[in-house]
Amino acid sequence: EMEIRDYVIQMIKETYKSFGFSSMETPCVEHIENLLSKQGGENEKLIFKILKRGEKLKLDTAECEADLVDGGLRYDLTLPLSRYYANHANDLPTPFKALQMGNVWRADRPQRGRFRQFMQCDIDILGEPGNIAEIELILATTTLLDRLDFKNFTIRMNDRRILKAMAAYSGFEEKDYDTVFIILDKMDKIGLEGVAEELLANGYAQESIDKYLELFKVITNDIEGVRYCKEKLDGFLSPEVAEGLCEIIESVEDVRAAEFRISFDPTLVRGMSYYTGTIFEISMDEFGGSVGGGGRYDEMIGKFTGQNTPACGFSIGFERIVMLLLERGYEIPQQREKKAYLLEKGLDSKEVINILKTAQDERAVGKQVAVLNMKKNRKFQKEQLLENGYTNIVECFRK
Repeated sequence: EMEIRDYVIQMIKETYKSFGFSSMETPCVEHIENLLSKQGGENEKLIFKILKRGEKLKLDTAECEADLVDGGLRYDLTLPLSRYYANHANDLPTPFKALQMGNVWRADRPQRGRFRQFMQCDIDILGEPGNIAEIELILATTTLLDRLDFKNFTIRMNDRRILKAMAAYSGFEEKDYDTVFIILDKMDKIGLEGVAEELLANGYAQESIDKYLELFKVITNDIEGVRYCKEKLDGFLSPEVAEGLCEIIESVEDVRAAEFRISFDPTLVRGMSYYTGTIFEISMDEFGGSVGGGGRYDEMIGKFTGQNTPACGFSIGFERIVMLLLERGYEIPQQREKKAYLLEKGLDSKEVINILKTAQDERAVGKQVAVLNMKKNRKFQKEQLLENGYTNIVECFRK
């Protein structure tokens, strides 16, 4: 498993750096007020919080949780990146293309593909307002998945502004958008009827519900669906939003090298409330859920600086990718020869020195060489080495 993990990390770095992204790292611990800024959606309920230390921790006089807690473990990599950029923007290039790989923590119930501690891999483009940011992010991520032998997955796309326009067109008030979207996000699990029942149970007018759900019956999952939204939501949706989404989808389809589908999904919500524009998600039939996603968050950096900065990011679920590779029995492509010397017990010391020197020379030219003592069960030892990719096994016996 560790070999697969190391290989995936290597592919991530090689692929994303070929697109011009630079590696960076941020602290695992954040100020609690940053984590609870109402930008993280449901994840804010899953924060591992950190007690104050030393004299600051006053258990006897504390009246509420805020008196006890001053920090927490990050639940994603976007918030720390935004804070870092806000503090160092003048020293960074524009646009700034960041690659982050690091652990995040969520107090969730562990299950298949869901963990309390897991690695996230993010690429973000900060300071670029144009659609080229979304296009580059999608191309970089799909190129990576292709190099890891994932085929026929789907990039689902939407825009938060389209979501809001559909809700406004149907008669929902702006203050109710978040609740409506949370219910809509369950569409794939409970269907149209289930969404209708939950909206009605929350006290929304039947007329608004019917008008809202009728949109999802007629909107198609392609460019024509986006164009339909542009016409149908006239007065609620800026034409530039739909045109921009069409441009992104068409551009990716024209230049992609990997095998995947890209579709418009008007039910796609994404849980983070910090998204302001385009949103996207990776779906794979073999997992049955999302293995990555992202979107545009043009207002997050402004929370720290008072001035909004265009920003867009894409995150892949590293643990889920590794899990899927392990489940399918993925074999790492052999990029260099793996050779093993098995030394019989009692082998002459001069002969051992010669073998070690030879192994060093072979390592110097890129081979992966292991020098091991021969075990009693040679057959089993060789089988294990072959399973680990050692195709050249040299047995060294006493003369």
